[in-house]
Amino acid sequence: MKILVINAGSSSLKYQLIGMETEEVLAKGTCERIGIAGGKLTHKAHGETFVVEKDLPDHTVAIELVLSELVDKKAGVIKSMDEIDAVGHRVVASGETFTKTTPVTDETMKALLPLSELAPLHNPAAILGINACRAVMPNKKMAMVFDTSFHSTMPAYAYLYGIDYDDYKNYQVRKYGFHGTSHKFVSQAAAEYLHKKPEELKIVTCHLGNGSSISAVKGGKCIDTSMGFTPLAGVPMGTRSGDIDVAALEFLCKKKGMTFAEGMEYLNKKCGMLGVSGISSDFRDLCAAAAEGNERAQLALDMFAYSCKKYVGAYMAALGGLDVIVFTAGVGENTPSVRAGVCEGLEAFGVKLDTKKNEFKNDGTVHEISAKDSKVKILVIPTNEELVIARETAALL
Repeated sequence: MKILVINAGSSSLKYQLIGMETEEVLAKGTCERIGIAGGKLTHKAHGETFVVEKDLPDHTVAIELVLSELVDKKAGVIKSMDEIDAVGHRVVASGETFTKTTPVTDETMKALLPLSELAPLHNPAAILGINACRAVMPNKKMAMVFDTSFHSTMPAYAYLYGIDYDDYKNYQVRKYGFHGTSHKFVSQAAAEYLHKKPEELKIVTCHLGNGSSISAVKGGKCIDTSMGFTPLAGVPMGTRSGDIDVAALEFLCKKKGMTFAEGMEYLNKKCGMLGVSGISSDFRDLCAAAAEGNERAQLALDMFAYSCKKYVGAYMAALGGLDVIVFTAGVGENTPSVRAGVCEGLEAFGVKLDTKKNEFKNDGTVHEISAKDSKVKILVIPTNEELVIARETAALL
């Protein structure tokens, strides 16, 4: 079985073709500048990179180009479209309408449309990608795999806000969480690495990147997560503020003469590591600047580690104990100082980092970085959200 995984953005589209028997990535690539002059497809297969420069006026043309590369005599990996068994689409927000991977049908697409207001930057792009695939491959089975569905197992007391209950019921204002496919993958991979069943473990998964979220996973199910109604909540991130008193936004809007919409853009795009450091949202830049003595860069890093540590501690309490901490995503997999900062001070709770093991070179495999006498295992596991989408699609269809 071969599954084509599609992750559509408003002006871009990422894809992977995965052979499910071995879970090998047969080909992958990116379409850039969709709807903008100067479109480009970068396609990787057979250990080579193929670049096609061509205007891509819409997502349908982009999908057609992807499919032509997949069957191309030189760049292709399949002989015909018949070899693609199904298509799995990444969709960010499911609301309360969908709690699991769902087949793409006329009815489910109709139900998906109103959810765009919950993720206005992501869901409309996903819909464009799905419609484009349906136009080009009308007879292929397709599935929607949601970022939020892994978090649908949270109990009401964890996902509700302290607002009027009728407003929650009428408008679905609640915590949803994001990065669900990543949290699911690494929590399952941790159990596999430890030769345990997911049901036997209490895990805190730390997806740390330009966008970051932390989840509490008990018995293989999410019971709490740091992001909320939108990806703005939780720890401070690359450009997002993370948790903030909403009255502070009102105060800043008045002082800076911003509208509420401008204030939200400020919190999402001009705060976090970028805002505190005044340098960059990239943790590599921050670490380099901190090493040279830049105090604001160090402050940003300290704030990030401290906030992550607080969530880890809170989730220890929510889980009733802890067996494993998992670090993943760009920062979690590649920044030893961040991992050390998160674990520092948690020794009293059985978390002890091995400093030497923490300095490994990322080679795409699982690394155990906890000390021998640590009661809690500390793992670094490369995430693979595309594989989760492929697995979910194959299981459903």
